[in-house]
Amino acid sequence: MRKNLILFFTSIVLFFSSSIYAVSQDGKKDTVKVGVLKWGTANWELKTLGDKKLDNKNNYTLEVVGLGSKNASSTALQAGEVDVILSDYIWVNRQRADGANYSFVPHSLTVGGLIAGPASGINSVEDLAGKKLGIAGGPVDKSWVILQAYAKDKLGINLKDSVETVFAAPAVINEQIADGKLDAVLNFWHYNARLKALGMNEVISVKDILKEMDLNDSTPLLGWVFDKGWADENPDLISAFLDSSYQTKEILLNDMGQWEKLKKKMKAEDNQELFTTLRDAYRDGIVEEFKEDHINSASKVFSVMASVGGKKLVGEAKTLDPDTFWISYLSQ
Repeated sequence: MRKNLILFFTSIVLFFSSSIYAVSQDGKKDTVKVGVLKWGTANWELKTLGDKKLDNKNNYTLEVVGLGSKNASSTALQAGEVDVILSDYIWVNRQRADGANYSFVPHSLTVGGLIAGPASGINSVEDLAGKKLGIAGGPVDKSWVILQAYAKDKLGINLKDSVETVFAAPAVINEQIADGKLDAVLNFWHYNARLKALGMNEVISVKDILKEMDLNDSTPLLGWVFDKGWADENPDLISAFLDSSYQTKEILLNDMGQWEKLKKKMKAEDNQELFTTLRDAYRDGIVEEFKEDHINSASKVFSVMASVGGKKLVGEAKTLDPDTFWISYLSQ
């Protein structure tokens, strides 16, 4: 009888200890360390998450680690200094092909586009011939790769041969086109928003390129990235973070008043037009849930990028690894 009572109470204890997720044995909430670029737009979400105490409501503690570059983000994750970073699924897939065990959950649909000044004479991709194009990143920048694929597939143009390319950091690219040193730029969406506020025009967005290539324009390139082994061992903890992330996205999608609190972090407190452009572009790219369709469309986009970017972009990967996306968090 005594043995049965011990087993009964032991089972009760195990039940309650497993049902209270993201709480360590000493009663303190477990921490999720998220590494993001100090000036990155992900900070808008993370600040809102913190302001609304959504980590506390989801029974964990968020620790934001500011990092200086994309390389610093990947290094921090590889060294175990952070649990989660923001990156693209192409990088995750490449790392998996090299033996790493990272996985990905969608964060944003927002991508960049091609911007030109009103006096440049560039109103279409065909007009880039003989022009000077600034690209934020290197020769295998994802937007540049997909633009080349579009030009070749739909227009029969080899952009590598027909334009003069300049590769530099996003801020430098913006400075150069503002100074008239570049005819057009291919930059990240939030840098493009600042150029639009200066009166420059978007010739075509990556989203529109995908649509014209009969690819899903709701393919999420950026997502939260983490070690799959860690996630599989701590499913409630990572799910708590992801839940709070999606809850925050819902707030930013529906509560315009919340955006007023982000003006300073957006560096748009003195420019209403810039603030509105940034806010609306961000909201347009919000992922409301993680769907099976995201994986299917990502696989098709991967094939296109691999055909142009080759090993320099995708490494040894031939296809999209099934575990690149963390399917345990798929919406039911």
